[in-house]
Amino acid sequence: MAPVKTERIIQALIVVCLALLVWVIAGTYQERIVVAGDSAPSFTVTTEDGKTISPSNFGGKLLVVHFWATWCPPCVTETPSLNEFQKQYAKDGVVVLGISVDTNAKAYRDFLQRMKISYATARDPDAKIASDYGTYQYPETYIVNRDGKVVEKVISNTDWMDPERQNLIRAMLGS
Repeated sequence: MAPVKTERIIQALIVVCLALLVWVIAGTYQERIVVAGDSAPSFTVTTEDGKTISPSNFGGKLLVVHFWATWCPPCVTETPSLNEFQKQYAKDGVVVLGISVDTNAKAYRDFLQRMKISYATARDPDAKIASDYGTYQYPETYIVNRDGKVVEKVISNTDWMDPERQNLIRAMLGS
């Protein structure tokens, strides 16, 4: 009788261990997707003008982290309004950081010059930073408050000069 009871206990422990192993392995395959309310993932990039920056460099400012690419038509469409948005709100403490996932450095630099981009930009050709945010479609933008929390996630292109969008930004600046 005792060997049967011991055998059942061992079988139960094996089942529990296997279930735990499956749970751990499954957890490693889940991609992290950042949403409003999450802390913004930390990163460091070197911008086109040679500055090394990270989200912690923007204490007290509203950071707009914008993932884009030159080969993405909605990204191209959105660029003029985002450019104008940066010009208008820079004095109010808004910083736009465009992070391009372009692998072609020449196409990226030609685009910046042609579009006369006024906000800070950097390339992330391996999409490491985008991946940390759970971004795989472009454009995608995260608005990060003074405390490093994502307060809004914008999927697809938007008109940054739209009065409704501007009211949301002003409200974020007031808080």
